[in-house]
Amino acid sequence: MTSNDAVLIQKSKQGDVHSFELLISKYQVYAYNIAWRMLGNEEDAKDATQETLIKVFKGLDKFKENSEFSTWLYTITVNTCRDQLRKRKKVMTLSVDDTEEKVPIQLVAEESADPAVRLEQKEVAGQLLSALGKIPEFQKTAVLLRDVYGFSYEEIGAIENCSVGTVKSRISRGRHGLRSIILNERSNKIQEGGTI
Repeated sequence: MTSNDAVLIQKSKQGDVHSFELLISKYQVYAYNIAWRMLGNEEDAKDATQETLIKVFKGLDKFKENSEFSTWLYTITVNTCRDQLRKRKKVMTLSVDDTEEKVPIQLVAEESADPAVRLEQKEVAGQLLSALGKIPEFQKTAVLLRDVYGFSYEEIGAIENCSVGTVKSRISRGRHGLRSIILNERSNKIQEGGTI
């Protein structure tokens, strides 16, 4: 944790709203992005982010300053999104392989000057976002935190309150599930005579 964050946290704990706003401004966009990818739409993501910030402000006294503030905030974000998903009563299930096979998947494509490449990247991104909604919630969260936000296995374990081995298993299964869904959808399009 930076010394600046530590000062802002101390002042926020004493009720200084301006310090809290400064502290939160550094992490709010990341919290929103996690919420958007977990919930799938802008309105729910905004609601979840707002709810997260309220929970963080009210619970700041419970934050132990020997850990990273960002990890604590993202944990609250993930749990808030899970609560919203439960309220929707949507159950996302997928039968997945038990193997530990590593399946590399690029969730964030590099920008290209070539319009055809950009179009293909957009289509792939759309397929990935669609597939993310079809894999189990814990796998989806682990894949997003690792492949999109670049968290280490240890950081994801802290956010998810589980072991590094569990994190690795969820990521492996999540990637495998994503690949299976995308390949299956492509195969169906080919059989229907469409384009990929």
